[in-house]
Amino acid sequence: MMTQFENNNFGDVLLNRHSVRHFDKDVKIPREELREMIKETITAPSACNLQAWQFIVVDTDEGKKKLHEFYMPFNNPQIDTSSAIIQIFGNTLAFKKYRALWDHMYEEKRISKEELDKVYNTFLPLYEHADKTMLTADAMVDSSLAAMQLMLVARAHGYETNAMAGYDAKKAASVMGLDPAQYVPVMGIAIGKPDKSAEELKSVRYPVDDILKFE
Repeated sequence: MMTQFENNNFGDVLLNRHSVRHFDKDVKIPREELREMIKETITAPSACNLQAWQFIVVDTDEGKKKLHEFYMPFNNPQIDTSSAIIQIFGNTLAFKKYRALWDHMYEEKRISKEELDKVYNTFLPLYEHADKTMLTADAMVDSSLAAMQLMLVARAHGYETNAMAGYDAKKAASVMGLDPAQYVPVMGIAIGKPDKSAEELKSVRYPVDDILKFE
């Protein structure tokens, strides 16, 4: 199947994108396609290849009830009508799997022993001795890049999205079965087909010259 990225100019995909708050309840995205979208999402840039992200796909009524426990009511339309909400968390302890990842790359001969040793002597100690503030910041950046990529991937698959904040960050991880000491909530991405009969608010962006400076 030809994706929208292949079928259209990439700039058109970006410029035509808009936020959707009301989705078609009758559209159900197959889990295999959701899995494929996440697989495409995790090719996003990641600092030192740490991949400090975690995804929870919520596509059942039971799962959506959990989201209502920590999301603000203004997000109810997206939660209740979307095909799925993908809740994204930053993993502040992702570095604990870091050695195994690079060992695997070395075993597959993707990197040399010299390159492996360089990782062990630079990147790995950086994270092993980092404080929680740095680990959280890195996880938030990695996960935010993945979130934006997910929105573009979803559009390429023919769906629309809505990025959601507005929740109790202290509850999010524990309600979703994660350790709040390790996982920090970043955002939720509601995904599905838009309800064409719904009236959606059209946002206005500031002129580019208001937010752009060249040096």
